[in-house]
Amino acid sequence: MNRTTWEPTLSIILGYDPSTLRERVDLRAADERLDELGSLRSLSALNEKTVLLRLLGRLDDAIVVGNEAVRQARFTGDREQLLGARIRRAQVLQYQGKLDEAIVELTGCVDEARGRDWSALEAFAVQNRGKCYFDQADYENALSDMTAAVFLREKLGASPAEIEGALTAVAVVQRFLEAQRAASGEVARSADDGAAPA
Repeated sequence: MNRTTWEPTLSIILGYDPSTLRERVDLRAADERLDELGSLRSLSALNEKTVLLRLLGRLDDAIVVGNEAVRQARFTGDREQLLGARIRRAQVLQYQGKLDEAIVELTGCVDEARGRDWSALEAFAVQNRGKCYFDQADYENALSDMTAAVFLREKLGASPAEIEGALTAVAVVQRFLEAQRAASGEVARSADDGAAPA
């Protein structure tokens, strides 16, 4: 897996909530890993701390560390590492409810990754943008992004577990989109019935 998207914290993720697409987390293991990282300031440590703090719900701390990771990656001049740090910071923005801001950042990341043919980072960014659209109940765009992420992961030869996780997200979004369409159809029919002559 691409070095910029691999997360050493994956072992603490127990799965995904089928109604929110948020990670289900082993909180104790996350806390222990954060303690292990202590005051380490390497870019990989900052990236991991950003993820752990987000998963633990410590979003103010997560955005501070995420900003630091972006600054450090920018300073090193490694554009691939910088893009990964920006995506992780955008994940924190999503969890803070700053969805428009997160979508703008992730769209820039998707475009750059696509332009440089960094498919793993493109998949990472597009999947997370899809989650932001999902949080906004924009299920059309969420489905488009989640489907694109599946194709990218298949192209990359991702593990069956990763592809299964991405397919599960697609199925969840499809279910919400169908419910939304059914509800808007009911509203339209009610409006038509109300407008019918007596």
